[in-house]
Amino acid sequence: MRPPEERRSAPESLKQWALSLRAAQFEVATRASVSVALPLVVLLLTDHLDWAAYAAFGAMTSLFGRNEPYRVRLRTVTVAGVLMLSFIALGLVLAVAQASLLVLTLGLVVVISLGIVVASTAGLFPATPIFFVFGYAVVAQVPTPGEEFWPRLLVAVAAAACAWSLTISGWLLRRLAGERSPALYKNLLRGGGVSSRAWRDPQVWLSVAQNVVGALLAGGLAMLAGIGHPYWAVVAVVAILPPPRAAHSVSRAFHRIIGTAVGVVIAGLVLLPGPGVVVLIVLIAVCQFGAELLIGRHYGAALLFVTPLALAVVHLTSPVPVPALLIDRVVETTLGGGVALAIVLLAQAVLRRRARRQLPV
Repeated sequence: MRPPEERRSAPESLKQWALSLRAAQFEVATRASVSVALPLVVLLLTDHLDWAAYAAFGAMTSLFGRNEPYRVRLRTVTVAGVLMLSFIALGLVLAVAQASLLVLTLGLVVVISLGIVVASTAGLFPATPIFFVFGYAVVAQVPTPGEEFWPRLLVAVAAAACAWSLTISGWLLRRLAGERSPALYKNLLRGGGVSSRAWRDPQVWLSVAQNVVGALLAGGLAMLAGIGHPYWAVVAVVAILPPPRAAHSVSRAFHRIIGTAVGVVIAGLVLLPGPGVVVLIVLIAVCQFGAELLIGRHYGAALLFVTPLALAVVHLTSPVPVPALLIDRVVETTLGGGVALAIVLLAQAVLRRRARRQLPV
C-alpha cells in the first residue's frame, strides 16, 4: 500500500497532467485536425480527391481564433474565412484564365498586402499572410477548366463553413458542460482588438514591403534556377518574416530550414512507398493535429508535421514523382529561408544603427 503522502499527491498529479494537456493546445489541435479531415473524406467518397487543395485551404479557417473569447473569435474567424475564400477565388479566376506570370505576380502582391493590412486591422492571429499566400499560390497554378470554377470554389466554401462551425462550437459545448467543463478545454485568453488605423501605420507598410520584396526575390530566383513549385520559396519567406512590430528573429529562419529538411525525410518515409489515399488523409489529419499542438511551443518541431502535411496536400491535388517533390521542397525552402534571413539581418542592422544614433554623446 502506498504511503498517505503518495495517495494525497495523486489528485494533484492528475490535475497537473490535465493542466499540461490544456497548455498543449489540445482543443485547438483537435478541431483543426477534424476540420481538415472531414472535407477530405467527403471528397474521397464522391471521387473528387483531386480537389483536396480547395478543401484543405478552406479548412485553414480553423487555424485562426485559437484561444480567443468567443465574441472576439466570431469576428476574427469570420474575417479570416472570408479573406481566405476571397484569395482562393482570385487564384481560381487566374487559373481558369491561364493568367500570365506578370498577372500572377501582381495577384501575389495583392494577397500579401491585403493579408497583412486586414490581419493588422482585424486583430487576426496568426498575423502573417502565410496561409493566404499558400492558398492563393497553389490554387492559381492548378490547371482549372472553366466549368469547374464554381464546384471547386464551393468545396472551399463548404470546408471553410465546416471549420468555422467547429471553431465556434466550443461556445455551446462549454455552456452545456457548465462547471463540469473538461480540463482539456483551453483557458480563453484576451483576443486582439480592432485597429481601424492600421492602414496608416508605417510599421504595417514596412512589413508589407519586406514581405513583397522577399517573396518576389525568392520566387524569381527559384524560377531562374528552374526549380519546380517556386511558390514554396515564397511561402518560406512569408513564414519567416515577422508581423508588424514583432521582433526579427534569426533563429526562426534556421528553424524553418532545418525543420523542413527533417520533415521532408519523414514525408519521404510515408510517400515513397506509394500509400493509398486513405493513408494520405490520415497523414494530413495527424500532421495538422501535431502542427497545432507544437506551433506555439517550438516552431522547428512543428515543421516536422507541417512539411509532410503540405507535401501530402500537394501530392493529392497534382501528383508528381515523389523524389522530385521532396527535393524541390528542401531546395526552395532553403532558398526562401536564405532570402528571409538576409532581410532579417538587414532589419536588425538598421535597428542597431538607429539605437546607436539615439545614444547620448
